[in-house]
Amino acid sequence: MNRFDGVIFDLDGTLIDSLRDIANAANATLQELGKPTCTLESFKTHVGDGVSVLFQRALPETQSDPSLLAQCMSIYQGHYDAGWDLCTRPYPGIEKMLERVIAQGIRLAVLSNKPDHFTKRCVERFFPGVAFSHVVGHSERFPRKPDPTSAKWIASQLSTDPLRVAYVGDTNTDMLTATGAGLYSIGVSWGFRHVDEIRQAGAKIICDTAGELVTILTEC
Repeated sequence: MNRFDGVIFDLDGTLIDSLRDIANAANATLQELGKPTCTLESFKTHVGDGVSVLFQRALPETQSDPSLLAQCMSIYQGHYDAGWDLCTRPYPGIEKMLERVIAQGIRLAVLSNKPDHFTKRCVERFFPGVAFSHVVGHSERFPRKPDPTSAKWIASQLSTDPLRVAYVGDTNTDMLTATGAGLYSIGVSWGFRHVDEIRQAGAKIICDTAGELVTILTEC
């Protein structure tokens, strides 16, 4: 019997390396508004909590200027829509990992703070052969992570026991989400944040490769 009935994956920084496309769209937005752009490296800490927070971090003044923040979000959608898949690719070994986990009868889901329609497009584009039970991005349906509401709902669809559902992510937001939902938290070291951050946020284990993740998820 498998240790887990289901696994919930974060998307950006966990399944796909989307940083450059996100950064390009955000910087194009900042340029259009006559604001300073940010380095690619800085976006590793800007992303993870939704588009609005991304621009709050890139432009601290937007915290007191809701109208500028709204402009950023609106313009960004157009830029990201035009180039969301130019550089984005699954991390090495991810597709094979998903296939092997599903082959063990474990159900899979995706939960992201990326807007819901972009989340679904990314999954359809990069994992067309993977039968995810649920793909959920941010919408009015659920609050953003780390609020655990969405993770709790998905877990309830994957298993009758939340302790038999793992949550895999690359940020403190993901680990806090897992803990809040009562799920087994697994961090990955290949994503956007440093392992110290995800360890301090409560990761029960940290995987360095997709192969290692397969072993953890399929062990009995």
